[in-house]
Amino acid sequence: MAKIVVIGAGTGGMPAAYEIKEILGKDHQVLMVNEHDTFRFTPSNPWIAVGWREPKAITFQIEKHLADKKIEFKCARVTKIDPEKNQLITADEDIIDYDYLVIATGPKLAFNTIPGAGPEHFTQSICTLEHAVECKVDVDKLLANPGPVIVGAFQGASCFGPAYEYVFILDKVLRDAGIRSKVPIHFVTSEPYVGHLGLGGVGDSKSMLESELRQRDIKWICNATVDSVEEGVMHISELDRKGNVDFSHSLPFQHSMLIPPFAGIDAVANVEGLCNPKGFVITDEHQRSPTFSNIFAGGVCVAIPPAEITPVPTGMPKTGYMIESMMTAIAHNLHSIIIENSPPKSKGTWNAICIADMGDTGAVFVAMPQIAPRNVSWFKKGKWAHFAKIGFEKYFLRKMKTGSSEPLYEKYALKLMGITRLEAEDDDNDISKEL
Repeated sequence: MAKIVVIGAGTGGMPAAYEIKEILGKDHQVLMVNEHDTFRFTPSNPWIAVGWREPKAITFQIEKHLADKKIEFKCARVTKIDPEKNQLITADEDIIDYDYLVIATGPKLAFNTIPGAGPEHFTQSICTLEHAVECKVDVDKLLANPGPVIVGAFQGASCFGPAYEYVFILDKVLRDAGIRSKVPIHFVTSEPYVGHLGLGGVGDSKSMLESELRQRDIKWICNATVDSVEEGVMHISELDRKGNVDFSHSLPFQHSMLIPPFAGIDAVANVEGLCNPKGFVITDEHQRSPTFSNIFAGGVCVAIPPAEITPVPTGMPKTGYMIESMMTAIAHNLHSIIIENSPPKSKGTWNAICIADMGDTGAVFVAMPQIAPRNVSWFKKGKWAHFAKIGFEKYFLRKMKTGSSEPLYEKYALKLMGITRLEAEDDDNDISKEL
């Protein structure tokens, strides 16, 4: 019997555990280790941050649902990985043995690289449920005392979609409160242009997102590095195409939310030979560590080079569709090794789908593959996309509770593309029923 341990019960780790158990069967043990006892649907955090969702609506207890599929669960924070002994050490100094390890931890939020950044200092975040709840408190202060707002992504960030979502959602909240005219908004991003998304753009994302920002009177600064943040003021250097400082800005703010750079969590980053200098796990085309043959990794914790060289560093996003395909490849490769006694042969397709709510409308892009050149490069917007985001939240949470190992992102992406190909996007009622 083989023992497979999965670290991290997020949108990658949970499906991975289900799929690995299903494909290996009852004769092999699957153990999930996670520092929280609840699953959190991170894509809904922008709604939490403005009070459109309560935490209980996007979370559920992990252990019960894993147990239904005969998957074991341990709530613990892993502080050390010892690949020589095939062991994990937890914060309580418990030792967990494994035959095969699947790392799906997500990132460490590297606010410390920018002076004054992060919820412990002067900027808010929506990267964790706790941060989103704290951001809601700051939004309430803004509603009571309107003033300038800055939203965006710090240099080195690799997740841009939530920043766009948040700025559009916040704009809607302010308009609904009748105070938008009292709140100037800047979108500050390390991207070389609006709609780059860390992917070199998808379809017509540049002009579409510029248009949406312009219609909402949101000004933007691209090629931006945030030099420092102090209470109420953000100091920004705007670079030119050669990477030289073109303009310097000191923008006031009453409320700010910027996506931080990501890095590998300490327990993973500290394993010699496992990671790149930023702490992301180096894997081969089969999602396996070249150094440790019984360690696999998928999701945000994996090292992927940027889509292109940009004046300000922008990382490659790891979207749900890509993560899903990584985890499927890992499950099939474990089957090859453990059941078939053969080398791994499965590879992730690395496609991308992003469903972004924009308050009273939305946008969806599909990139197949995620890294250009692509077979499909598709970007659409409309109120139907707002319904699509709501629908996907309910769909994903339901499937995780039932222990589904289906290709959820792929099915939903094809469904959305099919709807719009039928040119139904102008009939919001029909689309909301379909979703």
